[in-house]
Parts: sequence; structure tokens; C-alpha cells
Amino acid sequence: MISALVYADRHAEEYEDLTAARTAVGTTWVHVSDASAAEIDAVQSAFDLHALSVEDVQNDVRAKVQEFDAYTFVLVKSTSLTAGDTTFDKEVKTTPVGVFVGRDWVVTLSTGAVPPVQRVMDAAARGDERLLHRGPDFTAYRVIDVIVDAYFDLLDEIETDIEAIEEEVTVSTEIETLERINDVRRDLLSFRKQVWPAREAVGVLARGDPDQIQPQTEKYFRDVYDHLVQIVDLTETYRDLVAGARDIYLNTVSQSTNEVMKVLTVVATIFIPLTFVVGVYGMNFADSPYNMPELGWPMAYPAVMLGMGLIVAVLLVHFRQRGYL
Repeated sequence: MISALVYADRHAEEYEDLTAARTAVGTTWVHVSDASAAEIDAVQSAFDLHALSVEDVQNDVRAKVQEFDAYTFVLVKSTSLTAGDTTFDKEVKTTPVGVFVGRDWVVTLSTGAVPPVQRVMDAAARGDERLLHRGPDFTAYRVIDVIVDAYFDLLDEIETDIEAIEEEVTVSTEIETLERINDVRRDLLSFRKQVWPAREAVGVLARGDPDQIQPQTEKYFRDVYDHLVQIVDLTETYRDLVAGARDIYLNTVSQSTNEVMKVLTVVATIFIPLTFVVGVYGMNFADSPYNMPELGWPMAYPAVMLGMGLIVAVLLVHFRQRGYL
């Protein structure tokens, strides 16, 4: 889908012909979303976009900024969490968005639908004064800003999952809990890979290095850069929280294992002397000259059972006094 909009001062007009939109007076904004190869070629030809820049958007490379003679190319990633079968079964989905900023035009190209960018274009079509009386660099700022703001929404979802995990790890030793922890860790790692390059790219714009970025617009890009710094910090904080939750889970599992081993050790310790007794008196050498006199004693069996009972009782009292039971 291709949308073309030309605006100046307080007026915005939609165009169907790219050539007419390109030559119209004012700022031209062309948004290409989930377009076919023919539509992408048409936009590339109308604005003389470099083929490598278009390929970067289609191949989903890392965020970057490239300067050309006629325009500046900015690649950022729109991110969202796609839900799976369970609460924690989520995946970070990214959609690359290429922003081409020219002297009096801006082209946004994405391989899929990006609702935040479409909302900005709809606002411009309705006559948003924050866009109409400013240049293409400010439009590029608005596009990048709404994409970065969506990062906070993603982090809010991850934070909710982390809070649920922190409540669960203290009471659960199920393997599913560890899988949920690993899912969130994987999401944070994937998200971090998108945010770090984006911060570097926006930093170039915030310094005003490209010729297409006007001095009065640099402060807006610096605001976006500050947001990205905050997002990076939050991502690192959440990674630490997940790592802490994982440690708590492992400690809980270890503590549970220790309790089981303690009980088994107590049981084994009780049966060791009993095994010794029955082992000794199990040597039935009645015909031997060195026979055991107790074997002929009528009260031998009750005496042995009573003695074994006393051993168990003494050991149980001892273990309880030591806090093992």
C-alpha cells in the first residue's frame, strides 16, 4: 500500500500519482507499507532511492543511519510482543522501517503494517499543525518518536511477566517456571539487540550530522535519544531482575532437594544399625562349635525386636533434638 501526502502551512492534500506528489509545492510524505515489488520500484524510481538502502529495509538489518547526496537514510525497528499458547510464551516481533529524509520530502518504507506510523500520517492528513508548518526532518522525528514510544509499551508487558514470575519462583519448583524465566530472558535479549543500534542511529541525528536535519529539529531527536537511553537502562534492569528470579528459583529447587535428602539420610541412618543387627543374627551357625548362644534362647526373637525398637526410638529423639525432623 502506498499513501502520498503533500502538506504546507495549514493545508494537506493526498495524491495518487507519485510524480505529481514529488513535484508538488510543500513537504511530500510517501508511506509504503507492505507493498509489492512493483510498488517499491515505483517509489524508488520517483525519489531516486539507492537500491542498497531499499534492500536494507527488506533484509531486516540492524538500525543504522546513512547519508547520501540527496537524502539521509534512517533504519529503525518497530517491535511488538506476539502472544503464544501460554501467558509467558511470547516472542519479540520486529518490523524494519526505513525513513528517507530529503530536502522537501520524506519516504517511510516498511515490510509490514506499522500502526504507530500510520497514526502519524492520519493526523497529518487531518491537518495536525505540529507537522504541517514544519519540514520533512520533523516528520522523520515524529515517525521515529512514535516507534520508540512503543518500546515502553513492550517493556511494560515484560515487566508484568517479570512480576508474575517473581511471585511464582518463591513457591514453585516446577520445570515450567524455569521455562518461563528463560522465555522472558530471551525476549529481553532480542529486544536489547534492537535498542542498542537504534540509540546509536538516533545519536547521529541528535548531533545534527546529516545536512537534512535542521538545527531547530536537533533538540527533538535529542529527546528521542534520551528515551532510548532510558529504555536501554530499563532493559538492563529487567535482565538483572530476571537473573535474580532465576537464582531464586535455583535456590528454591536446591533447598527442596536438600530437604528430601535430609529425610532420606535420616531414614538410612535409622536402618543402618537395624541392618547390622539382623545381619549378625542372620548368620545361622547353629552346628558350628563357635555357635551363637542366643540362637537357642527362647526369648531371643522378642529381645532382638525390642532392642531394634529402642535403637529407632533413641535415633528419632536424637534427630528431633538436632532439628533434623
